[in-house]
Amino acid sequence: MTLADRWLLPEGVDEALPLQAAKIEHLRRTLLNLHESWGYQLVIPPLLEYLDSLLTGAGSDLEIETFKVIDQLSGRLMGIRADFTSQVARIDAHCLKGEGVQRLSYCGSVLRTMPTGLDGSRCPIQLGAEIYGHGGVESDIEVLSLMLQTLSVAGLKNLVLDLGHVDIVSGILSVCQLEEEQQSKLIELYKAKDLPELDRYVESLDLDAKQKEWLVNLPRLCGGAEVLQRAETLFAGVSDSIAQALALLSQVSDAVTKRFPDVGLHFDLSDLVSYSYHTGLVFAAYLPAHGNAIARGGRYNNIGQVFGRSRPATGFSTDVKALVGLVDVSVEQASTVLAPICSSAELWQKVNELRSEGYRVIEALDGSELARADFTLELSGQIWQLVPVKN
Repeated sequence: MTLADRWLLPEGVDEALPLQAAKIEHLRRTLLNLHESWGYQLVIPPLLEYLDSLLTGAGSDLEIETFKVIDQLSGRLMGIRADFTSQVARIDAHCLKGEGVQRLSYCGSVLRTMPTGLDGSRCPIQLGAEIYGHGGVESDIEVLSLMLQTLSVAGLKNLVLDLGHVDIVSGILSVCQLEEEQQSKLIELYKAKDLPELDRYVESLDLDAKQKEWLVNLPRLCGGAEVLQRAETLFAGVSDSIAQALALLSQVSDAVTKRFPDVGLHFDLSDLVSYSYHTGLVFAAYLPAHGNAIARGGRYNNIGQVFGRSRPATGFSTDVKALVGLVDVSVEQASTVLAPICSSAELWQKVNELRSEGYRVIEALDGSELARADFTLELSGQIWQLVPVKN
């Protein structure tokens, strides 16, 4: 490695310099305060855990995204978190053990093996909120509303909310009684939105005309509110789970329209982009000029079962660094005071008083610092006074 190469960061790994870091931290604090005002308690899970705990119930898609390391103390395989959800589920199930509704929030760095998100980062700062212990549509609407409020407080406008439900895809696949290999192929095609290949593959299956119609039209049920009406007609009488999923989507969309009239609604009834642990409603927020979701969430009722407590759960997450890149975060800069080196108790006391009042006080180490100061601290008689710096 040459001297120049030693300064290079791995692809998808970035750092925040002072101004950017100040914006990220300001937004992080603002959003966590918002979540606290909604009744969500902050938790801080560890950066790495034993792999069997970290990935329990999370599915193979998250396993692929997780960096693995060997614990030098135990010799066991450990993982660096790529997502918070399984960790927070463990905290709810094993540490808090409450029987009622539990609202938890979090914010911290995650590390992923492959670039994801708007900026292709492998080290997002993930912020999110989750509700445990309530399985009704009310908690779905609450979490979804908090997600939209989070993005609004961050300064984002013209949001589009994408809604889906995993029971629709699973319900159709179940009714068609497909083999596991056939289901996997269809799910792959649905994720890729490869409609021509989907049509060819479905035509090759030994199914009746109605079942083929369901399978090929499922990813085409994508658009505005009329999608729900089309789906109700197409899937009428197919299964109770599909009917209930469509009814829930209608109820959620009505609530969002009342609470956030400026948010656009979009439905994608074959959305399978989310992690495989989702079990019900799934949702994502988009900006018109960006192809990737800026926030994503959904219901995952089974994830806590492996920790001994199967509790209903729903939540969302977003990337604070990505949000800062999308909006002009305004950070109020404190006035800077250049003070002499504190060689007396009186000067030391005055410097600390100014800092407690909100000033940014730096001790003069060389003359170059004067250019960054708004005031100097000078002794006038027996009193230390602030003197404005003349530009």
